[in-house]
Amino acid sequence: MTTAHMTDSPPTLAFLGIGLMGRPMCLRLLAAGFSVRAFNRTPSKAEALAAHGATAHGSVDEAVGGASVVISMLESGAVVDAVMTQALPSLQRGALWIDMSSTQQGEALRFHARLQKQGCSFIDAPVSGGVAGAEAGSLAIMAGGTIGDFARAEAILNAMGRPTLVGPAGSGQVAKLCNQLIVGGTLNIVAEALLLAQAAGADPTAVRAAIRGGFAESRILEMHGQRMLDRNFMPGGQVKSQLKDLRNVLVAAADAGVVLPVTALVADAYASIEGEYPRADHAAALLALERRNPGQRLGSAPDQLPQK
Repeated sequence: MTTAHMTDSPPTLAFLGIGLMGRPMCLRLLAAGFSVRAFNRTPSKAEALAAHGATAHGSVDEAVGGASVVISMLESGAVVDAVMTQALPSLQRGALWIDMSSTQQGEALRFHARLQKQGCSFIDAPVSGGVAGAEAGSLAIMAGGTIGDFARAEAILNAMGRPTLVGPAGSGQVAKLCNQLIVGGTLNIVAEALLLAQAAGADPTAVRAAIRGGFAESRILEMHGQRMLDRNFMPGGQVKSQLKDLRNVLVAAADAGVVLPVTALVADAYASIEGEYPRADHAAALLALERRNPGQRLGSAPDQLPQK
């Protein structure tokens, strides 16, 4: 397959999915000087980027038709599959598709095989860092693909964060699942620690301050521990996304022949509030814990929750 090197001229990008994460990611690419063709199923979200230099397109085939690199940031593997089906007839031979959505490893491998048959390349490159990381251009980007394809993508990915090649196609999704396993588990442990502190008569705010800097320190304790104390559940990450990822972790574990009992418990906790708080920040692990402890509530602040 013959492809242009990234250093020859900046590639034209198609960015599919201008949502909570996709919008700031797209803005980082525009700020870095890339030409971006934007598409979203809600057209107004793509059109809103026109003021920043993007070209909004009303259909997937229009968006990808003039692009040498396609980036997708979509809700699920099923949505990526549907959008890819629409895009393939218009996708130019030799194009590189970078899927930054969180999907199952098996889905990523199927996308890779599908694109290879059409003479195109694929990298799965899910991210961690939430909306704040996307806005700052500091996302952790876990990439699965060939060394050559990663080299083509690296300058693009650098505009959005810190990319690391973790293995062949599908490996990016494995790395993201490992990340979400740790994040989801730690969120629930921090919720338990703060609720225990208060229930046992200590000041949970002071307890959080006291243990910071020790072995319990983490970004979760720093950021989401404070969110829990403030009862701020406005979305960065979301309950529905965390639960989707944890269920994908359990699928990957079953495929690999390992049992992950803690992850199963954490998934059950998020499942218990998915129906009522699907869009709440994943710090709402605290709400799931309080449901299991009637009469216990961390702090006295009112809950800040998104509309359903």
